[in-house]
Amino acid sequence: MESSRAARRHRARASSRRRPILLTALAVLATAGGTAYVETHDGGADGVVSSAPAVPSTPAARTREGTVTVPETDHTALLKSALEAVSVPGDAAVAVGVLDLASGESAVSGEAAFDTASIVKVDILAALLLQAQDAGRRLTGQERAYAAAMIEYSDNDSASALWNTIGQAEGLDAANERFGMSGTEGGEGALWGLTRTTAADQLVLLRQVFGEESELSQVSREYVRGLMAQVRADQGWGVSAAARGAEWAVKNGWLARSTTGLWDVNSIGRVAAGDGSYLVAVLSDGNVSMRAGISLVEEAARAAVGAFTATP
Repeated sequence: MESSRAARRHRARASSRRRPILLTALAVLATAGGTAYVETHDGGADGVVSSAPAVPSTPAARTREGTVTVPETDHTALLKSALEAVSVPGDAAVAVGVLDLASGESAVSGEAAFDTASIVKVDILAALLLQAQDAGRRLTGQERAYAAAMIEYSDNDSASALWNTIGQAEGLDAANERFGMSGTEGGEGALWGLTRTTAADQLVLLRQVFGEESELSQVSREYVRGLMAQVRADQGWGVSAAARGAEWAVKNGWLARSTTGLWDVNSIGRVAAGDGSYLVAVLSDGNVSMRAGISLVEEAARAAVGAFTATP
């Protein structure tokens, strides 16, 4: 009887020595198949081993779980493709910039500089507000009256008054350097309408007004936004053509060049479209008439915003 008990103890010890080897082998086999398992011993004398799937933790397991890499959208290519459908007549030229306020993604087509005409009035007001902030003061009643007339009615006399207040091109260029507008140069002398700019720079300016990271204070930004959202009805054309209903803020510019008889027609602003909000700048020149320029600008704006809203 003693020898029988000794034999059982010998078999038990042998079994316990084999279990770690068995567990290791099972673990290797389980993991090799791409799924990790947790092996457990139930504590019984029969040495039963059970296996249960664990939370995927190996690179192979994570891959098998279906980690998906979403390719980045090439908005520049989409914008270029969309603008190919826009009819640009005769000697006209157009440049377009779009920025998605939610994602910060942007695209620009066209690097050339254009005359600003009256879209520079937003830049003049931004420079005035920046100077007032630096001086620790608010705009005077007269300055506010000029600003409202300049943006809402595109009044040229008011623009000239504030152009002189900011120090003409020197003051504008100084403000634009702080805004990050490296491709804009103020017009010579009293000729603020002949300031030269690019579509990319106009997106920078719009972001100073409608974005959150800005040299302008929140109060200053809201002030400019409010004026651009209530331009008089007959000046509500332009990039607003791409907006959902009346959800837009805009400033347009138009100028017949005496040297050629052709028109500069520009439009900048913010539009709500699809499920988002977009900053849009469209610059054009060489138009045979103001009406032709407006048609070109609006067609380009719709195509450009459509390239963003159609993105999956």
